Amino acid sequence: MKIYLDGKYYSERDAKISVFDHGLLYGDGVFEGIRAYHGRVFKLKEHIDRLFYSAKAILLEIPMSHAQLMEATVETCRKNKIRDGYIRLIVTRGAGSLGLSPKSCKRPSVIIIAGSIQLYPPELYAKGLSIVTVPTTRNLHSALNPAIKSLNYLNNILAKIEANNSGVEEAVMLNAEGFVAECTGDNLFIVKNGALSTPPLSAGALYGITRQTVIELAQEAGLNVSEPNLTRYDLFCADECFLTGTGAEIMPVIKIDGRVIGNGKPGAITRRLEEEYHALTKVSGETI
Repeated sequence: MKIYLDGKYYSERDAKISVFDHGLLYGDGVFEGIRAYHGRVFKLKEHIDRLFYSAKAILLEIPMSHAQLMEATVETCRKNKIRDGYIRLIVTRGAGSLGLSPKSCKRPSVIIIAGSIQLYPPELYAKGLSIVTVPTTRNLHSALNPAIKSLNYLNNILAKIEANNSGVEEAVMLNAEGFVAECTGDNLFIVKNGALSTPPLSAGALYGITRQTVIELAQEAGLNVSEPNLTRYDLFCADECFLTGTGAEIMPVIKIDGRVIGNGKPGAITRRLEEEYHALTKVSGETI
């Protein structure tokens, strides 16, 4: 594997950053997870856009232009002969002192890893996922805004641990008001009476690129899509439920907190959106 690090390519063994990098010391940095399908990097522009927005929010100046980052991402896929895979693009604050202040960090580091990922076993896509609501709530907008895709993922990790301790793969996270925000790494949708609903971004949901793609696909199919505040009750009484994310793609959910969703099987609208999403990945993206 060839890893891009600050303009050069290194083997997996030789790709190293400083132990004084504030990305390591304090989670000070931003990242994107990106997918490649059929020799194309899917939604690359949108991912790089979001990376720059996250960096702007934490006053991190990325030492490359938008176009340079896009080209470096595609070139990293080429060097690793990736046609179908997962790309992790990271920008750290860079090496500095042991103090919190980013003023000691002279130059951010850019890292691009092109490999593979398998978030969930294939059989779960066929039969659907059981999930639970966990005690850990989503970060407040006034603390660490959930819209920032930062290297500080401990909020999500704690919720993931609680899910795993309950014997499931994924968890619903509520916000401080008790409304549904998102899952630990995915956005959440429900279907009720043929219409889609997903928590609003203001509830603490990430500005999901797969989320937006699914909204657009649903609207093109003539389905009504709304973004109301949702409670656990709304989830329990849904006809269908599914998760969306770059790594997860579209994952059906068939049980939440012991309540069976719909008939306990992945629903027809979920399956239709899955098919349309996968069809889009075959024809859309930057050519590798």
